[in-house]
Amino acid sequence: MTDDAPLRPLARNPRGFADKRGRDLTAERRIVARVSEVYERWGFEPLETPAFEYADALGKFLPDADRPNEGVFALQDDAGSDEPGEWMALRYDHTAPLARFAAQTWETLPKPFRRYAYGPVWRNEKPGPGRFREFWQCDADTVGSDRPEADAEIIAMACEGLGAAGLDAGQAQIRVSNRKLFDGLFDAGGVTEAGQRLTALRAIDKFDRLGWDGVVQLLGEGRLDDSGDYTKGASLPARVTAAIEAFLASANTPGLSRAETLEAVARSGDLGAAGEAALNELAAIDRALGAMRVGQEAVKFDPTIVRGLEYYTGAVFEAELLLDTVDDKGRPVRFGSIGGGGRYDDLVARFTGQSVPATGFSFGVSRLASALRAAGRGAEDAVRGPVVVIVFSDNDMAHYLAAVAELRAAGIAAELYLGRAGMKAQMKYADRRGSPAVVILGGDEIAAGEVTIKDLDAGRAAAAAITDNDAWKAERPGQMKIPREGLIAAIKAIIE
Repeated sequence: MTDDAPLRPLARNPRGFADKRGRDLTAERRIVARVSEVYERWGFEPLETPAFEYADALGKFLPDADRPNEGVFALQDDAGSDEPGEWMALRYDHTAPLARFAAQTWETLPKPFRRYAYGPVWRNEKPGPGRFREFWQCDADTVGSDRPEADAEIIAMACEGLGAAGLDAGQAQIRVSNRKLFDGLFDAGGVTEAGQRLTALRAIDKFDRLGWDGVVQLLGEGRLDDSGDYTKGASLPARVTAAIEAFLASANTPGLSRAETLEAVARSGDLGAAGEAALNELAAIDRALGAMRVGQEAVKFDPTIVRGLEYYTGAVFEAELLLDTVDDKGRPVRFGSIGGGGRYDDLVARFTGQSVPATGFSFGVSRLASALRAAGRGAEDAVRGPVVVIVFSDNDMAHYLAAVAELRAAGIAAELYLGRAGMKAQMKYADRRGSPAVVILGGDEIAAGEVTIKDLDAGRAAAAAITDNDAWKAERPGQMKIPREGLIAAIKAIIE
């Protein structure tokens, strides 16, 4: 390379940001469309907020630093002014923008305010396998109702939404608990220090992965894992650790109904006033779910659910995928959680100083699409390419353009090949596009008022069964020559 040769950039994606083609986009759009229909039928209106919010409105990820870019992507809004502007950040979820919107427009909103939202969110975190910095989420929230029935409705609607997205009965389950259960347990045990409580909750959140043997170490002095990393524990009193063990064991009996789980939790020990309030709220949720005919297998109570440790204030729920899933190499893979939510009564208060009750559910659109594909559900997302009209001669271009226009006018996706390759390459192009058929208007066909149609779907099916090349040539699978006026009917027959 000479000194004056242009410096060419390396074509590459930023880490944690992915390109998406037809199949992935089709899957995500299908999920969003079907779930949106459910949410609107339940009386939730769509809301779209900007990609950027002022950083102080997001709050959750802000560090004590001059540049608020921990967890979020931020920039300074100078707006052409000589003075330093305010920091803005790309939204990391749809809930913080909702809280800002509700606080800003509360006087004009119908109350309670019910909205759903979908779109990309951005997180400035270390990317990894299946972990992206940009991804789509879909949320539904009710702001302004403290009734447990509002929680129950969100849960029931989430069940129907997941079903509309492609999960049949028994393929997903929503597990529900209430953060006040642990508040009451800590109160009764005399654990008042906020950091100690948070460390204990983080330990309990690992119950599914570590089991009681791992959790009890984290509730005590700490745990050394297999990699040699040491995690400091919560140092809870022995009597509180014993109470937590009894509490977690109370719901581990298989086959308990929601009401039976609540009875078992109530018998596990002293849960204090907050715990009693939580049990009453969960009982009301159970009654509402029963009235909406939400089955015991679709939604169960599980007091081990702990999510959003510094976020949720009451009921919490986690949607778990129960389908068997495999990776691209056929190896079993566990997706686990595909969504969740809960009650967050303090978020709007950050802006107004007044507590506004709210509850909602969110799921990752891309994650759910990946989970469905890993379960063998990706066939309906395969992209159907357009019918391709083959080009032979510039002199006959008017015939080709007329054919493709006629196909489009009939509602058929169609494309005229506009490269400069020969017949063989054009056929290969159509196959790569996933085209159902190609239209051939050679000189002989035009002179005779005919058209040749090659049914690529039939050809693909036949190719899978024919191993002898001579037989393939002799049978010419899926190819027909018909009068030119029969083009639309023949193509529709292939597609439909």
